[in-house]
Amino acid sequence: MDTRDLIPFATLVLAGFLAITSPGGPGPNERIAQAASSRWTTSVQKKPLDSTVKKGLVWLVSHQHENGGWAQGDESPNMGGSGKLSETTDPDRTGRYSPRRIPGAPNQLSETPNVGDTCTAAMALIRAGSMPDRGPYADSVARAVDFVVGQIEASDPNSLYVTSIRGTRIQMKLGPYVDTFLTSLLLTEVKGHMPDSKREQRLRRALNKVLSKIEKNQKQNGTWDNTGWAPVLSQSLATKSLNRARQSGAKVSDEALAKAERYASGQYDRASGKFKGEGAAGVELYSSGANLGALQESVTTNKTREKDLRQIAETSKDMKARVEARKELARFRDAEEAHGAAMNSVLKRLNDDQFIRGFGSNGGEEFLSYMNISESLVVKGGREWEKWDQAMRNNLGRIQNQDGSWTGHHCITGRTFCTAAAVLVLTADRASSPLASR
Repeated sequence: MDTRDLIPFATLVLAGFLAITSPGGPGPNERIAQAASSRWTTSVQKKPLDSTVKKGLVWLVSHQHENGGWAQGDESPNMGGSGKLSETTDPDRTGRYSPRRIPGAPNQLSETPNVGDTCTAAMALIRAGSMPDRGPYADSVARAVDFVVGQIEASDPNSLYVTSIRGTRIQMKLGPYVDTFLTSLLLTEVKGHMPDSKREQRLRRALNKVLSKIEKNQKQNGTWDNTGWAPVLSQSLATKSLNRARQSGAKVSDEALAKAERYASGQYDRASGKFKGEGAAGVELYSSGANLGALQESVTTNKTREKDLRQIAETSKDMKARVEARKELARFRDAEEAHGAAMNSVLKRLNDDQFIRGFGSNGGEEFLSYMNISESLVVKGGREWEKWDQAMRNNLGRIQNQDGSWTGHHCITGRTFCTAAAVLVLTADRASSPLASR
């Protein structure tokens, strides 16, 4: 077993599978979670990196820009050309930001480094065994983190934006704040692994700033934004980012976690055995994968806290603390029941070709949806996981480009995002979670 590797970020399923068949300070319960998970481990035995993964890693590193960031990269010809980037001015009186062209910047998305693609590429390198302070690609990861931290430092303290760059493909398809949630996931992963104390302090300040932004802008119903083509996937990333941060010991409020969890639980309809289609662009795969993945992270977080909360509920002399602990434990049970029912429902659909095909061809949205399902399956382990993993290895190896990259064929098609996602699929066995959640 390995430790401190990223929970899987992307998974691809094609025909092969079918052939196989808080900012205000923590309360007493929050302090429990912040101290709970210092040790992490993988759910399954990891395999050596194969040639397919190594080729993907080489492609990613060779396409990193001098400033440490990654651009979107070439898109599928089906997209009909790249869009134009913009940055924002200071907010106007309504609090909105007005986009304007970046002076001297390239017109094409493929040429300008951005936060979302940088986070995704860096997380692929991390999953393959590098951190800013160790591994064959340590320098690449460290420079990527510096690029992202610099963007966060330049952002305002209150809005949900962490970058002034607008118009990227993943923003248009997943929602305008997807960079923020990916940033939280990346910084949580590398916390404690920067090469020197000065950069470590910068990282921690940046992570706290991002988490504060996420909590400040969460709506009462547990969501953040419903714009974009398939924002359910961004909602899932947001929920996972809060949970991953909490699992690592960062300050995240119980309230924020509970609201996000309740939203994900509420998206599953037990009567029909399916997830609702909110923000899923009419694609059932997106809603199923996104909400199942969010529930998995919530359940993992809850398990790191359960033992200590039970002790409080049973033995504390503080009656208020006992009541609070019992309420939390009841919420944990509800979430686990919802997750179990949802998992069983999704497992039954994995032989349904129409469900697996998603939109009908492979795009970044499919990668993310398969990732979300894979994140739950790798924790579950067993025969279902083994079948899934082998199918993906077969299919991803088959569709890899000669140069080591992968390309999508609708919506999110940029080579950086798709290549990083594919690498994360192929290294899903290296995913880690807190030992306390086992």
